[in-house]
Amino acid sequence: MGETALKSVVPILFVRDVPASAAFYRERLGFTVDFLYGAPPFYGSVSRDGACLHLRCVERPNFAELAAREVSLILATVEVSDVQGLHAEFSARGVEFPQAPTRQPWGGTDFHVRDPDGNVISFVTYG
Repeated sequence: MGETALKSVVPILFVRDVPASAAFYRERLGFTVDFLYGAPPFYGSVSRDGACLHLRCVERPNFAELAAREVSLILATVEVSDVQGLHAEFSARGVEFPQAPTRQPWGGTDFHVRDPDGNVISFVTYG
């Protein structure tokens, strides 16, 4: 019998308003809204190329306060082919960055985006 392979992972971000969060990811970060589920929507999915994030409605995102206090409390990391180019694209769309592109001692260059609910997403190019 063959070894079972893991295929992908989908982070689930806790947000207060799924349609508003999906709009942020679409308008500011260039993601596509894959689906919104429920009436009103309480769950959804956004994706761009091979990256997918799910959005789950909660009354109070439990990481928002902690993320505001902790440096680099990252809830998802997205590997990209050109971190500088993506940073320039996001800058042109008015995205604010808690961390500008930074060459890290572990070999990658990354920048961070904080969504309206305080979720910090890292975009990184390795090497």
